[in-house]
Amino acid sequence: MKVLVLNGPNLGRLGRRQPEIYGSTTYADLVSLCQEWGAAVGLDVEVRQTNHEGELLDWLNRAADDETPVVLNAAAWTHYSLALYDACAQLTAPMVELHISDPKQRPEEFRHHSVVTPHAATEIVGQGVDGYRQALEFLAGR
Repeated sequence: MKVLVLNGPNLGRLGRRQPEIYGSTTYADLVSLCQEWGAAVGLDVEVRQTNHEGELLDWLNRAADDETPVVLNAAAWTHYSLALYDACAQLTAPMVELHISDPKQRPEEFRHHSVVTPHAATEIVGQGVDGYRQALEFLAGR
C-alpha cells in the first residue's frame, strides 16, 4: 500500500531549527527513516515537504482522488488554514495528524487549535520523529 508522508513549512530544516523542540534528526534522515519504517510494515512510503501551502493542498487533493492514506504534519498551517481544513475533509483514506512536539503543551495559545484534527483517524503528538514510525504502523494495521 502506498502512503504519503506530507510535511509543511519549515520541516525541511529539521536538525537545525529549534533542536530543543524538534530534535537533532535532519530532514534527510527523517525521509530515510520513514521509508525504512514503512518497508518494515509493508508500506511504500513517499515523503514530501513544502513551504508552499498550495502545493500541500494539491498533494492532498491528489491523495483524495487516489484514495491514498496520508501522514500529515502540516506544521503552522495546522492552526489556521481553512483551505487545509477543506482539503482534509475530502480525504477518504485514513489520515494521521502528526506533530513532533505536542502543540497543546506549547506556550503559544494559537498552537492549541487544529483544523486537521476533525478529519484525522488519529493524532500522534509529542513523540519526536518516532511519531512517524507510530503513524506508519497505525496505517499498516488498518
